[in-house]
Amino acid sequence: MDFNVKKLVKDAGAALSRVVQLTEETLGTSEKTELDAHFEHLAERANVTKTWTEKILRNMEAMLTPNPGNRIEDFFYEKIDKRKPNRLSNLEYVGQDMIDAGNEFGPGIAYGSALIKVGRCQQKLGQIERDFIGTSANCYIQPLRKFLEGEMKTISKEMAILETKRLDLDACKNRVRKARSMLGQQNAERELRVAQSEFDRQAEITKLLLEGVSSSQAGHLRCLHEFAEAQTRHYAQCHATMQELQRELAGLSGSSFHSTTTPSSSAPMENGQDRARVVCDYTARDSSELNLEQDEVISVSKISEDEDYLIGFRGNQRGKVPKAYLEMISS
Repeated sequence: MDFNVKKLVKDAGAALSRVVQLTEETLGTSEKTELDAHFEHLAERANVTKTWTEKILRNMEAMLTPNPGNRIEDFFYEKIDKRKPNRLSNLEYVGQDMIDAGNEFGPGIAYGSALIKVGRCQQKLGQIERDFIGTSANCYIQPLRKFLEGEMKTISKEMAILETKRLDLDACKNRVRKARSMLGQQNAERELRVAQSEFDRQAEITKLLLEGVSSSQAGHLRCLHEFAEAQTRHYAQCHATMQELQRELAGLSGSSFHSTTTPSSSAPMENGQDRARVVCDYTARDSSELNLEQDEVISVSKISEDEDYLIGFRGNQRGKVPKAYLEMISS
């Protein structure tokens, strides 16, 4: 193999000079060109943005795909540009086992029928979860990953080039100070002007990229809103699915679930009112609302101008109550 010895020696000498220069700057024995305060602020903000985006991305991926083996497998398929395996979720596995067990025990008995109903509910919840994971990946995870792999990598690259230009500039300044002859002084000053020009140009390029981080954060804010909306839909769908399951189980003969929806004598029926069971505790936000306790039964009537709330009655107490916290009891 043909080695260029002169080039190797030159490169080694340049690397050694850089090490010496950085060491002298660290010790404070050599002058270092400082960037302006605004640039330093932009660089610090970009670094903080990169650090927290990486952390949020890791935690989001862990939340949506808790199994680390599955995350590694997904990463591998992304790198080779192949479709991810269509694996079942834990909910869907449990649901399938319940359905199989219910069919084995016999759908004609209460327990077998309940297993099949609960199993189908778990499968439905698994599909809802799958849709939520896919939506979250598209609306939030992918934009964050694209930002880190695109914009932040470009900024890191340009920052590294700027540091090289800064070292070249300071080396030229040092040679100007040490020049002993008039000719040497002129050559060193010429090199300094070129180095200063290249440094200023690179600083401007890097500054423009750093200023673009604010626009990226505005985009991430929109993505965050989309993720929150997707999560809201996800939990609303899960809640509606579980309420439907409760109604199905309550209709099974011999089901112990039936007892939880039995109206309490402490909530008398009034004319023009329905009964509802409270599915979980609710604390009133103001005096116009009614506090609720889980499993209590209250009387309710509709509010024509509000589809999300009902008027609840408990003895002499009365106030607005959210529909989402209630399960209507058929008369």
